Amino acid sequence: MPKPNNRIVSGMRPTGPLHLGHYFGVLANWVKLQQEYDCFFFVADWHALTTEYAEPKKIKGFIPDLVKDWITAGMDPERCVMFQQSQIKEHAELHLLLSMVTPVGWLERNPTYKDQLEQLAAKDLNTYGFLGYPVLMATDILMYLPKAVPVGHDQLPHLELTREIARRFNHLNGDYFPEPEALLTPQSKLPGLDGRKMSKSYGNSIALSESIPSLKKKIMSMLTCTKRARLQDPGDPDDCNLFPYHELFTDKSHFPEIIEGCKNATWGCGDCKKLLFTGLSAFMEPFLERRSALEKDKNLVWDILSDGNAKARICAERTMEKIRKKLNF
Repeated sequence: MPKPNNRIVSGMRPTGPLHLGHYFGVLANWVKLQQEYDCFFFVADWHALTTEYAEPKKIKGFIPDLVKDWITAGMDPERCVMFQQSQIKEHAELHLLLSMVTPVGWLERNPTYKDQLEQLAAKDLNTYGFLGYPVLMATDILMYLPKAVPVGHDQLPHLELTREIARRFNHLNGDYFPEPEALLTPQSKLPGLDGRKMSKSYGNSIALSESIPSLKKKIMSMLTCTKRARLQDPGDPDDCNLFPYHELFTDKSHFPEIIEGCKNATWGCGDCKKLLFTGLSAFMEPFLERRSALEKDKNLVWDILSDGNAKARICAERTMEKIRKKLNF
């Protein structure tokens, strides 16, 4: 088995613009991890096919914006490897080999599989690719022999399945794949504009590429405390959709004023929103500046991916050479 390393691997599907929920739930952690680990982050365009197989042509259009969102959030291609899954053809080969040793029962018991079938009932997901996507996920991880994988609590079953596939392969063919550990990612506590989970599909998100005028319009339309139907009604900051935003973006010196104004109805929700806009727009400005710089060079993102693909391919080719020898192919 290869010696332990300091490498981590993770990826995202290109399905549309990233928002503040993605930033606080994933990207802020990735930005920190790139300072501490040998990081491989990939655009999971083959994974996008599991739900978007009927419209595959639109996937490529989402790729540049996804990488721009990563860099906007603070990820640095000089500190981590960013690559495109479909451009490393060794992933397809290893996926095939690992699928040969993965019992169907392991895939059918996957809780996310059942949950997604229910949530996306409008789409026909009764495909081999959708059932087997955890094997492709295991491939994406194991190919680079990582020490750990940054995951949220909801993704732990996927990582455990990856570890099981690694154990089964090693049992049948001799030790090679490490069993990656989980690096638990703090869960984002930022709600959507309407109080539900922030989601592109709900139309309640603030994109990392949101313009300042659009940001102001969205903030001024946000759901606030449900107890304040009228200006003179006292409210409760703990029941207000704005307060989690204030905790992240507003100077703490304003908190006594916010809390007193809400509870005693001496502040209107519009005043509270204006204060939030001041803090959130200041937070977003560096994001928009980095985004603007990226937009000036249309080839930059593809150049970054090309460089990352070359680095990832070296590792993938090395892994597959060892695997082929083990299997006598």
